[in-house]
Amino acid sequence: MIRFLTGTAINAFGLWLLTLIVPAFSMKPLGTGFWPTVGSFFLVAAIFGLVQAFVAPVIKVLAFPLYLITFGLISFVINGALLILVAWLSGVISNRLFAIDGFTSAGLTTPALGWAVIGALILSIVTTLLRAVFRFAR
Repeated sequence: MIRFLTGTAINAFGLWLLTLIVPAFSMKPLGTGFWPTVGSFFLVAAIFGLVQAFVAPVIKVLAFPLYLITFGLISFVINGALLILVAWLSGVISNRLFAIDGFTSAGLTTPALGWAVIGALILSIVTTLLRAVFRFAR
């Protein structure tokens, strides 16, 4: 349980940093003030963690031939698609809780997938660095 909470906190920080760095990502908190904002980031980070735990392994196994053909480069697109899935799931909870420009209820545009791939890349770099720092700190 502690590991999941630590991972969720790291993902929440990564999502917060992502919304600051990339203007195509936005977060509309569930309330006003500091704690509702933090709670909103933790909620989206928990959704992200559950998607990474349950959906990602299935997709990666099914896409194994594509990994071989593209020498692993398809992982960027798959991670971007998983980030779009997180945006959709968070949109089910609250309208535009976590949003990507170009991804609406009407559908997905090509720039949205590009932003999602860039966002997934930034998020993976930030979370990898933070996980390394927390492992080193133990």
